[in-house]
Amino acid sequence: MTDSEFSAKEKKLTYLALGDSYTIGEGVDEQERYPNQLVEKLNKSGKFTFEAPQIIAKTGWTVDELEVGINASQTNSEGYDLVTLLIGVNNQYRGRPVAEFEKEFEAMLKRAIAFARGKNDHVIVISIPDWGVTPFAKDRGSDQEKVAGEIDAYNIAEAVICSEYGVEFVEITEDYRQIGAKPEMVVEDQLHPSGLVYARWTEKIFKIANQIQF
Repeated sequence: MTDSEFSAKEKKLTYLALGDSYTIGEGVDEQERYPNQLVEKLNKSGKFTFEAPQIIAKTGWTVDELEVGINASQTNSEGYDLVTLLIGVNNQYRGRPVAEFEKEFEAMLKRAIAFARGKNDHVIVISIPDWGVTPFAKDRGSDQEKVAGEIDAYNIAEAVICSEYGVEFVEITEDYRQIGAKPEMVVEDQLHPSGLVYARWTEKIFKIANQIQF
């Protein structure tokens, strides 16, 4: 074990998860949320000792509402060792233009980097899932092709901005499109992902987080 690995294991690391229903895990138990699964997996790796994640997220939040939510929350003045961000689906759901989203997302990403003490490699962005594939969307007669196109446009914008700031962008959308309609992959509302979906996201996020030099 290197000196840096030893210090990371000995030090209590902090993690801030920012987002909406997908981050707070609407409809699943606390331990099934991807931030909680990620901390468990990182700690089990033997390399790190993370505290329980601080989650600032609420079902239905758009980017600007997340901003308000952050301002109303108590955050660590010394910053965080790891920050994740998954936001945007509600902007798309409400029909907001991509150009507006780009500005708001860039500002939020800059805030996430600031929470990570300016270390852009300690920030991970997760792509927006396509809710149009879910039984909920099908039951209400949603235009799946339209939703998919808009989600793609949002995700492209996110990926470009993340690249500009040197932030890792985890693509989960295409996999979700393959599994999101399966009965075991949704919770009772037939819209939000089950813990099985979050486990798949956790695997992808873990591969990046596990390589960070804390």
